[in-house]
Amino acid sequence: MSARRLARRARLLRFGLNLYPPYLGAGVSVQHISADCRQARVKMVLRWYNRNFVGTQFGGSLYSMVDPFYMLLLMPLLGDEYLVWDKAASIEFVSPGKGPVFADFRIDDALLADIRTHTANGEKYLPQLSVEVRDAQGQLVAKVHKTLYVRLKPRARQAT
Repeated sequence: MSARRLARRARLLRFGLNLYPPYLGAGVSVQHISADCRQARVKMVLRWYNRNFVGTQFGGSLYSMVDPFYMLLLMPLLGDEYLVWDKAASIEFVSPGKGPVFADFRIDDALLADIRTHTANGEKYLPQLSVEVRDAQGQLVAKVHKTLYVRLKPRARQAT
């Protein structure tokens, strides 16, 4: 995908996610998606409608704020020849989120090369990725571990 199309896709993705009703309802906003789709920053503010019983960030909202991002960033970077799905996830709650929380996502060349190497023969690959949710002071609130499913689409497998 050309740099111009990638930048346009990043802008549209950010715009669309910021209007996505579940994110609006959870207080989640996408603050940044880089023009090359390799970085994203997501924020969730603490509001009356996303607090749990003890007044801190609701765990389901903490997970939802990070759920789709590795998949959404990888899809344009790998291209139309690849299937990219979320396969599994776990979340470890470390400390209560008592205010705004943030998650930063990064995709590097090593990850892209690793995925392409493992899928070159048409095999599925299940990369394991992690992201941390931190508060405004940098304190760790939660760790989310994601397993993705990545594979060349059938038409691309036949071409190899």
